[in-house]
Amino acid sequence: MCTSFQFFKFTKCQKNIKFHNPEGLYFVTSTVVHWIDLFTRKELKYIITNSLKYCQSNKGLVIHAWCLIPSHLHMIISSSEGNLPGIMRDFKKYTSKRIIEELELINESRKEWLLRAFKKSGENLKRIKGNKVWRDGNQPKEIMTNEFLDQKLDYIHRNPVEAEIVEEPEHYLYSSARDYAGIQGLIHVVLLD
Repeated sequence: MCTSFQFFKFTKCQKNIKFHNPEGLYFVTSTVVHWIDLFTRKELKYIITNSLKYCQSNKGLVIHAWCLIPSHLHMIISSSEGNLPGIMRDFKKYTSKRIIEELELINESRKEWLLRAFKKSGENLKRIKGNKVWRDGNQPKEIMTNEFLDQKLDYIHRNPVEAEIVEEPEHYLYSSARDYAGIQGLIHVVLLD
């Protein structure tokens, strides 16, 4: 049973976690179906970074931290327009379509297998026509304490280190760890103090 004073347990035991505070700051994770290591080619990574930039410029997405690793995207985000559910829905819908299109074009050794996996994941869903690239939901967790914020910032930025992609967080190109280290990153980030 959940109680309001068990913040961390409360967010984990809710069955249908949603963005409930339009002005809130959220830690979110978007994961590729079956935890497939999809983002291994620069072309597919560019789809994500360019789409995030578009959402910043045109939809009011504010990115405070982010990290794209092969199977998922972590972010700490807010919205200047209070529409995080719509932004994330549109982002995932658009990037799904673009990823499938790009897979058809690039030299990807796993192309047939990836396309089959995405088609199979979406074939029995009425709300999706065709392929399903992302798992349902974003697992939004509202950040309400400095301790939780620090924990999630560290978690996001240490992801590529834990995966042994890089030795230091700021060495990873597809992360805001660079911005927090004073190096301009790929995406504009509103730093958190």
